[in-house]
Amino acid sequence: MQSKEISVRAFQFGVRIVRLYQRMVDRNGAARVLAYQLLRSGTSIGANLEEATVAQTKPDFIAKVAISRKEARETTYWLRLIVAADLMPTAEIEPELNESIELGSILSAIIYRARLSPRRGGGPS
Repeated sequence: MQSKEISVRAFQFGVRIVRLYQRMVDRNGAARVLAYQLLRSGTSIGANLEEATVAQTKPDFIAKVAISRKEARETTYWLRLIVAADLMPTAEIEPELNESIELGSILSAIIYRARLSPRRGGGPS
């Protein structure tokens, strides 16, 4: 997957997380609290990928993508918790849960390829 494609995909995911957040804050209790956690991690994936595109060195690029991967894993956790606690209908959460898992896998592959690449510049090859 090209770096631009993953950035677009992460951005679109962030938009869907914002919309999910808006639906969750209309609910009371734990849904409202977890919505904020989800908003932070779910939108941070794309934000850190944006920073990775202007990384100054290969290690800087890898570090930024690794942060995105960590945020994807955290987002997966919050989505799993929301489903397990019956805070939102599973049908509303499942597509985002699947996407957060896929994003994490794609980001892992990007990190792996970047570490193996002899290229020394910032950003993907």
